[in-house]
Amino acid sequence: MNTAYPSYPEDEVFTYTITKGPKVMIYYHGKQVTILQGNQAQRFIEKMENASTRESQMIMAKATGNFKRGNERGGKQRGRI
Repeated sequence: MNTAYPSYPEDEVFTYTITKGPKVMIYYHGKQVTILQGNQAQRFIEKMENASTRESQMIMAKATGNFKRGNERGGKQRGRI
């Protein structure tokens, strides 16, 4: 286990799709949790290009913010990447 990352599950719990704009939609267990647009989306795409599976999971977890603590419906999206 790589100690540079917290103990996230080895399976792919996060997925994403890229649409026009660019716009990136990030999903957790198939449920949409975040939408990145503009510069945020572009930075996300650049980071994901050469990331391993584990690194990509960490990038998506960081991009979603702290959604598992009850704030998934609150406020506008902020720069999280």
